[in-house]
Amino acid sequence: MSPLGIVQGVNALTPKLNKYQGGLVMNYNQNLKLAQITPSTLIVGIDIAMDKHVARAQDDRGVELGKKLVFDNRIHGFQQLLDWISRLKEKNNKSEVIVGAEPTGHFWLGLAYYLKAKDIHFVVVNPMHVKKSKELDDNSPTKNDTKDARVIAQLVKDGRYSVPNLLDGIYAELREGIKLRDQLIKQLMIIEGRIQNHIQRYFPEFVDVFKDWSGKTALFTLREFPFPYEIRQMTPEEVLAAWKTATKRSVGIKRATKLIEKANKSIGIEIGLRFARRELHSLLDQYELYQNQLTELDEEITELLKDIPGAKEMMKIKGLGAITVATFFSKVGDLTKYDHPQQLVNMAGLTLREHSSGRFKGQTRITKRGRKKLRKALYLAVRPLVASNPTFKALHRYYTTRPHNPLKKQQSLIALCGKLIRVLFAIGKKQCEFDGSKLLKGLP
Repeated sequence: MSPLGIVQGVNALTPKLNKYQGGLVMNYNQNLKLAQITPSTLIVGIDIAMDKHVARAQDDRGVELGKKLVFDNRIHGFQQLLDWISRLKEKNNKSEVIVGAEPTGHFWLGLAYYLKAKDIHFVVVNPMHVKKSKELDDNSPTKNDTKDARVIAQLVKDGRYSVPNLLDGIYAELREGIKLRDQLIKQLMIIEGRIQNHIQRYFPEFVDVFKDWSGKTALFTLREFPFPYEIRQMTPEEVLAAWKTATKRSVGIKRATKLIEKANKSIGIEIGLRFARRELHSLLDQYELYQNQLTELDEEITELLKDIPGAKEMMKIKGLGAITVATFFSKVGDLTKYDHPQQLVNMAGLTLREHSSGRFKGQTRITKRGRKKLRKALYLAVRPLVASNPTFKALHRYYTTRPHNPLKKQQSLIALCGKLIRVLFAIGKKQCEFDGSKLLKGLP
């Protein structure tokens, strides 16, 4: 094709390219990607590391331009990269630049946001593709930063990349909020496990009296008289009077009597109690701290959702909570940057894959190539929807009982995850109320 034809083709695709550069992750339209690589494009591949990055440059045919650049993961290193790119563009008569990198851990984020602020087109390549492509040039499994940077540039040249969804504004706030929430829940689970471990060592019969150790009366008991020897010295009336100072709930003499009976027959450890008490108090303090922080964080996240288009309508869906909606937006960002819900299905790794050859036809499964936390959030959201939402309950019943190709329960839940993505996409785009009849239209 002549240079004029290439320019005309790129101009025809400009509206889609602009939309694509806005953050369409997991978009596999190869023509759109290849259209951005022209004879006037400088392609830069960067191998990301914690302290120093390695960059190599080439043209649209794969001819390497200039020597490699090793630069620090600091602001002066980023400026060094821009100066190096400018010199190569001027020397080789290039007007456009596209920078590709392998997203290693979190070390690439600083560079990605920096280049985005400088209006430089930044893309990422799949680490698995880098691993499988590195033997094409030298037929050697050797791995080093210089070689990987070259492989990354080649993958970008072939259009085998995706545009990262670099969140900003309220969506970036949600991402950090959900990340902090996950950390708090993880720490809370660890503390809960240690408290239960303590109970099982020193007063295992405690759970026979209190089925939920985290209840108000149970927590008061663990703080004031957690060991059997202390309870043996008390009467049921004294136990009940102590409970009444902490809770107004209907705790009675019957439970107090049972607690004393269990303490008299306890097999718990009765040595090292001084520091065992201190350990328990420390654990309870941490438990209450994380609980309070989690409650405050959930309130802030819910308040933040009020400013996102469509979030209010999503939270009105019966069985769908605010945290699920927040997690959804923290992973996908602004829905106006997407053209089709299938892009979100791909992002969640819910795309179906088939393994077949000739007459052999294997099972169809989901790819799981995508954001596993988004997929997990959708799955955890679908389960209560199937239990409490009439529309999703009817869909689940249809999928599992239809005469032709009925699904197993787990397969149905996965299929409903994809359905939920499409529902949230439509509501977010149109800010409309959820109408379950549209989902059930055409079903017997």
